[in-house]
Amino acid sequence: MSRRRAHIAMVGIPAVSHVLPSLEIIRELVTRGHRVSYANDPAVADLIAGTGAELVPCASRLPVADNNWPDDPIAAMALFLDDAIQALPQLRAVYDREPADLYLYDIGAYAARALAESQDRPVMQLSPTFVAWDGYDQDVAAHLRQLPGAGAYRAKFAQWLADCGASTTDVDAFSGRPARALALITRAMQPHADQVDTDTVTFVGPCFDTRVGAAGWTRPRDAENVLLISLGSAYTRQPEFYRQCLAAYGDLPGWHVVLQIGKYTDVAELGDIPSNVEVHSWVPQRAILEQADAFVTHAGMGGCGEGLLAGVPMIAVPQAVDQFMNADQLVELGVARRIDTPEATAETLRAALNDLVTDAEVARRSALLRADARAEGGTRRAADLIENMLA
Repeated sequence: MSRRRAHIAMVGIPAVSHVLPSLEIIRELVTRGHRVSYANDPAVADLIAGTGAELVPCASRLPVADNNWPDDPIAAMALFLDDAIQALPQLRAVYDREPADLYLYDIGAYAARALAESQDRPVMQLSPTFVAWDGYDQDVAAHLRQLPGAGAYRAKFAQWLADCGASTTDVDAFSGRPARALALITRAMQPHADQVDTDTVTFVGPCFDTRVGAAGWTRPRDAENVLLISLGSAYTRQPEFYRQCLAAYGDLPGWHVVLQIGKYTDVAELGDIPSNVEVHSWVPQRAILEQADAFVTHAGMGGCGEGLLAGVPMIAVPQAVDQFMNADQLVELGVARRIDTPEATAETLRAALNDLVTDAEVARRSALLRADARAEGGTRRAADLIENMLA
């Protein structure tokens, strides 16, 4: 039990990759006796229900259902701003009557920070991806400010901040510099990690319930080695890539393959399925990784963290957004090979797997990074730090 029972409010967005990383933290806070409310779109109600938190319905207009995100980065950023603008009145309708003692929020849920600042309540960001570093403005943000439409976007953001009661009225500080943040990634995946302000950001690593271990999947008794192939939850409409994987690893001696194809691909599109391959639309990824020997991943931050935590070498096949940077980081760490989708043929995929699993240095680096990731503290340390905000 914590120092005192408090009302902690989590505010998120309905993207699975943004919901999953913090679920165990929410579950832990509930277990410690806190009242936890979770404001998010009802589309992810089933995920939230398993934590014991109380769902506060907050409809989102983000295009997560059909994954129809614009290619233009300013247009994509504008979607998050517009979603925050329409979400804030929904949050006020609930939390102005009964303010939370502490607000937690996802990096895409700007309305939560505006609400907390207007109520003068403590607020902490839970980041499922890398955070800004000293020099980020010059390295990344300055380029974005030069893109068409950036001026109008920033003016709209600034006007909203001036009108909504937030105490932080600078757009860059509000959107990119949280007052306090937990980075739910291993520090090894953070670009320019030595330039991150550790007075405001704490790396706690991937937050999972280590007590569940390998529950949810059983490794076949005759499997000498296990390979997991998954492109995550969003960018999974890749039937040709899956066919290349089947050609590369189907009937590969000594290997059992688990292939996750997501909800956008029909298994009938893959043709004949080799006897050593099991195909699913969704799998308990972490449970499989705990028993796996290699991982073909899209290099989303969640998958990278799970792979590092399990200590398995990875073949990174990035699909979009930050995944290309993540893939390069895995290569730099010495635990992965990067293969872009157009080059992901049966031959290159098979060669990469052979290179990885026969390289002693890859095994050494994987084990070292696994130990580092587990030492960051994960779920329990995150919950401790959140409770410290209540003191």
